[in-house]
Amino acid sequence: MLPLATLARQLADRTLTARDLVEECLRRIEDPAGQGRIVFLKVAAQAARAQADAIDRQRAAGVSLPQFAGIPVAIKDLFDVRGDVTTAGSRVLRDAAPAERDAPVVASLRAAGFIVIGRTNMTEFAFSGLGLNPHYGTPLNVYDRATGRIPGGSSSGAAVAIADDMAPATVGTDTGGSCRIPAALNGIVGFKPTAKRVSRVGAVPLSTTLDSVGPLARTVECCALLDAIMAGTTVEAPEAFPVAGLRLLLPTSIVLDDLDSHVAACFERALDLLARAGASISRAPLAELGRIPELNANGGFSAPEAYEWHRVLLEKQQSAYDPRVGARILKGREHSAADYLRLGRVRIDLCDRVRKVTSNYDAVVMPTVPVIAPPLRALESDDREYFRMNGLMLRNPALGNFLDRCAISIPMHRRGDAPAGLMLMGEHDDDRRLFAVARGVEAVLRAAG
Repeated sequence: MLPLATLARQLADRTLTARDLVEECLRRIEDPAGQGRIVFLKVAAQAARAQADAIDRQRAAGVSLPQFAGIPVAIKDLFDVRGDVTTAGSRVLRDAAPAERDAPVVASLRAAGFIVIGRTNMTEFAFSGLGLNPHYGTPLNVYDRATGRIPGGSSSGAAVAIADDMAPATVGTDTGGSCRIPAALNGIVGFKPTAKRVSRVGAVPLSTTLDSVGPLARTVECCALLDAIMAGTTVEAPEAFPVAGLRLLLPTSIVLDDLDSHVAACFERALDLLARAGASISRAPLAELGRIPELNANGGFSAPEAYEWHRVLLEKQQSAYDPRVGARILKGREHSAADYLRLGRVRIDLCDRVRKVTSNYDAVVMPTVPVIAPPLRALESDDREYFRMNGLMLRNPALGNFLDRCAISIPMHRRGDAPAGLMLMGEHDDDRRLFAVARGVEAVLRAAG
């Protein structure tokens, strides 16, 4: 799949038709040798073809159309799509009433001309960074299909759909890394905005404090365009920030622990490439980060906020939940009001302390996750290994959610190697600047192959 801006130009000059683009996506989704039947929980093939034909007729007649008219987009099963049941990757909500209207992010994408081609698989109720789903199956990572590796979560299907060219754009959510983890593990780009930037109305919540809505795509520019559409801002991608003179902070505490040899080598190579291009990389302790995993150890904000939403459902249908997800939600019963209020106060203090250090830099840099995607089989039957690996995957990305920062994962591996992601974290509400920095960094890493 070509970048969104290129597809838009080809559609506008009629060297590509919307119907051909939709058919190519459907061909990839329906390929019996592929992962489409697990990646997608619903495919809107008939509606997508009808919309594509209508757009092609209007374009041929000279009708003025939105910039992205005719480009397919896939939506995580967490969002309301008019006429669909929003199951959030669960069996618990299968009998719920269909949505009466699109979630605002879906409505914004439709208004920009995108065609909703289907709903993507996910971790049940978005409560894991691994991407396993015992109800609907787990999409396999784009890398090393013979072994069968995890996709990362919770936006598992959203990432694999991009990596396997089933859609040029997808929408996910990120509460502790759910856009960035699967992006890193599948070799694509995933973005987490400042939480308030994009409306979360019409999305099943996990944590009302930490949830954010973000895009997954092939390039930083594509993610910037999708983010602008969903945020309701000017639809353009910021120009790349010059890497020469770029100031990056690499924390030496927490984020570099337990790196496997491949991720460590990819990260040091990426840092060397950026330094050669003129970036200044400061390595320094940022001890405040060490408190965040401790504060999240017993569920953080997610467990009590999820429990409040799920309490009645759990009383009636606990046996229908993925046991690993249900157990994490039930941790919320252990939190008192005093615990919850104290956590909020500590968060405000930590955000302020970290800001005083990081505001002197253009971005904070770290590996998105410390290891490549592990084999699925090793996690399916071993609870201890499942929860250990889940904590490892979430550790670095969750820092940005707790601090309410924008953050992005960019591929940093050599072509053909196991995917690995480099994460850049910006300041609160500085999303567009982070996109500019990320475009500059992406250009250097892509040029190196």
